[in-house]
Amino acid sequence: MMGPAHSLSGAAAWLGVGAATAAAGHPMPWPVLVVGALICAGAALAPDLDHKAATISRAFGPISRALCGIVDKLSYAVYKATKKPGDKRRTGGHRTLTHTWLWAVTIGAGTSALAIVGGRWAVLAILFIHLVLAVEGLLWRAARVSSDVLVWLLGATSAWILAGVLDQPGNGADWLFTAPGQEYLWLGLPVVLGALVHDIGDALTISGCPILWPISVGNKRWYPIGPPKPMRFRAGSWVELKVLMPVFMLLGGVGGAAALNYI
Repeated sequence: MMGPAHSLSGAAAWLGVGAATAAAGHPMPWPVLVVGALICAGAALAPDLDHKAATISRAFGPISRALCGIVDKLSYAVYKATKKPGDKRRTGGHRTLTHTWLWAVTIGAGTSALAIVGGRWAVLAILFIHLVLAVEGLLWRAARVSSDVLVWLLGATSAWILAGVLDQPGNGADWLFTAPGQEYLWLGLPVVLGALVHDIGDALTISGCPILWPISVGNKRWYPIGPPKPMRFRAGSWVELKVLMPVFMLLGGVGGAAALNYI
């Protein structure tokens, strides 16, 4: 799928989690719901770090473009080193390493560890990166006609304000993990969810997605998971733009309303 659909699906997924926790009698504080949805929307773009033409490659100028090139080469090297006889030949690393459950869990765990070890400045950096990505994904038309500096300023300002809101007692800095020193440990959860939702979205397209790696399926270690081929669609097609994106917006709205006990 394309960047906007990925971000919408990520935000909708976190709002759905918020609805589920509310139904279970443990509602999220509203700042956690909002911040988590934005982080998840941004994280849903991150697996495309292996693609130089992806939305994330433009998000931070030369830095993100260079990083995408490095991740592409790393992913391709891992693919070549671990592929089995049934895996097809490739010329690049797109939709390999960064599109797996193992990558999602590793990145999420790293985010949580960074938030704990790095303290407030690490939290601000995590929020800034994901809020910029959320703007690029959710507001992609506006972001494309705006300068990068304006998007970065919006991300930095929003990160500072939202971190201040979360720090207030009862607003969610210690949501889910309440022991002393575990504030913001939950930040890794929307990162994992966003990456997995991205992978599931890509699995619906023609190429499928090797979510299960390194688990082998038959004679393939990079087995492209997906529905039957007649049910798949091409990235950027009318199915994605006219059907899936409106569905994601509807589900996100319903999930958010349920999470806040409006329905």
